Amino acid sequence: MKKAERLIKRTLPAMAGAAAAALFLAGCGGASVNQTAAAAGASGTPCGTVNVAMNAWVGYTADAAVYSYVAKNKLGCTVVQKDLNEQVSWQGFASGEVDVIMENWGHADLTKQYITDQKVAVDAGPTGNEGHIGWYVPPWMAEKYPDITDGKNLNKYASLFTTSESGGKGQVLDGDPAFVTNDEALVKNLNLDYKVVFAGSEAALIQSFRTAQQNKTPLLGYFYEPQWFLSEVPLKKVNLPAWTEGCDSNPETVACDYPTYKLNKVISKKLDDSGSAAAKLAKGFTWTNEDQNSVATDIQGGMTPEAAAKKWVDAHQSAVDKWLS
Repeated sequence: MKKAERLIKRTLPAMAGAAAAALFLAGCGGASVNQTAAAAGASGTPCGTVNVAMNAWVGYTADAAVYSYVAKNKLGCTVVQKDLNEQVSWQGFASGEVDVIMENWGHADLTKQYITDQKVAVDAGPTGNEGHIGWYVPPWMAEKYPDITDGKNLNKYASLFTTSESGGKGQVLDGDPAFVTNDEALVKNLNLDYKVVFAGSEAALIQSFRTAQQNKTPLLGYFYEPQWFLSEVPLKKVNLPAWTEGCDSNPETVACDYPTYKLNKVISKKLDDSGSAAAKLAKGFTWTNEDQNSVATDIQGGMTPEAAAKKWVDAHQSAVDKWLS
């Protein structure tokens, strides 16, 4: 995750998963005496309270749910979840209101500000997830127009994507304005006859792609993985000019595709210095895109984040033991 983008990122009101996640962790209660004693025995220091930022897209919900379930039930931590967008989450390291960000998508500017300069946050290592952002079309379009996945042909098809909101141009549908996005710069710098329109949320973006596939209506939109929805509708990526080191260093002149993001966790320097078992857990936490998608799918299917987390933890106890060892 590496770039000084004009990154504003997903504060996705992520369907039922995000709402349920807020209920799950905002009220995670205090540990019992026995739980706290167990945590102290493992780390030498009681876990205490850990404040987990919640960036409300469902993949993040899955990360935070599993981390918080283990912290609460295995370590006796008091977990408090705070619904914050990405930028504000990082500010919480300086104010003392945030201890853990479970999924960071780059933010070289924030890394410099809060880790390098202010020294109030620490890189807690990779989540194990690999993130990809890009432009996608529904499968039916790739089948009917095979060359549409070559970005050089987008202007050829611009008229297919016009909407009442795109002002006579083709529409690129983004999610929330707070997502990590270079799309407006891409439209300008690649000389595309398109306009970026915001759906407003992850839920709205997903439903738009679902409807486009069901009704065979044209749609070009921003999307990303890991993402549970791709198992329901396998969207087809449009290939923009390949990313190379530094091609996106200036947000105003970006004319290349998004990089591959090695997602990582960030914790407060205060938590790291405390010796808390919650810090050790955050550093040890690692899983795969498939793991995250399985928990996210359960949440989207109606399970509470806590229940989905428990299901995964019960099935992967050896992985959890490694996080804690």
